[in-house]
Amino acid sequence: MTESKPPKWLAWAREIQAIAQIGDHYADNHFQHERYQRLLEIAAEMVNENGKVEYAPILDAFQTPVGYATPRIDVRGAVFQDGKLLMVREISDSGWCMPGGWADVGDVPSESAEREVWEEAGFKVKAKKVVGVYDANRTGPLELFHAFKVVFLCDVLDGKATPSVETSEVGFFGPEEIPGVLSPNRTNPRVIADAFAAYQDPARPTQFD
Repeated sequence: MTESKPPKWLAWAREIQAIAQIGDHYADNHFQHERYQRLLEIAAEMVNENGKVEYAPILDAFQTPVGYATPRIDVRGAVFQDGKLLMVREISDSGWCMPGGWADVGDVPSESAEREVWEEAGFKVKAKKVVGVYDANRTGPLELFHAFKVVFLCDVLDGKATPSVETSEVGFFGPEEIPGVLSPNRTNPRVIADAFAAYQDPARPTQFD
């Protein structure tokens, strides 16, 4: 079956809108708000010009997210070396977790996980299987936003353990060596156990809530 993809201009407009929405959320002065507002206008202009759709309704839609509210998607990479699981220590809370983060607009889920592993831990990896899909609100402390967590089993292609601006330490741990202090909203004992089980049994079905 042929995969249907949006035209590039629409993908770009969606990404610009997402960047502007996120940036405006964290903006702390009116100059920043004005810049992100201009990005929203540019995105609306792209749709207006290429899609032949009226500008004002598009801008209004981009300024005020519409439609059914849906959970955010958190992706994680379960990466093993010599039977040990790759984990990183988050600077934000000093807890350990599998590398990962929020999926970005326009990304394929597996590629989001692969990129997060590279950015947070320094390893180039290839996702090969979904370990599990979890309701993050049921597998850890409640978060401000409802989220689903998708964990990918990944093979190491290249790289070396390298902390990032978000992580202070990178290491591999066996089942009995998992650090005692986890970053619970990012990784919890259930997800870790499922990752080891998927690594040890390639035929194990994907787990899900």
